[in-house]
Amino acid sequence: MGMRAPLKSVRGLGSAKEGTTHWWYQKVTAIALIPLFLIALGFFVSLVGAEYTHVRYVLGQPFISLVMLLLIGAMFYHLKLGLQVVIEDYIHTESTKVFLLLLNSFLCAVVGLASALAILKLALGG
Repeated sequence: MGMRAPLKSVRGLGSAKEGTTHWWYQKVTAIALIPLFLIALGFFVSLVGAEYTHVRYVLGQPFISLVMLLLIGAMFYHLKLGLQVVIEDYIHTESTKVFLLLLNSFLCAVVGLASALAILKLALGG
């Protein structure tokens, strides 16, 4: 028989040729999150104890709004990729896996868009 597995038992279980891309996206978003988070943290620390109107004014500034939008986009995309890996690795029932993957994508998109809309509302003076 040898060391080779019968073709019928491995068909469809090979590489999907997407693992490297997924891994790179996770690493790139992780690296992008470092400076974005530090900038946002600096702004938030500087706003501790500030009046509500001042906080709205600062978060409405174009640079800060841009940083926040980039942070939100990178953060929720990174979250989606990370949870996808966990679901694919540790959930073995196919129907549960598909449901959780769809739920992961949906929730990350909805919460990310809601956060982005809140920032845009501040930035555009709404």
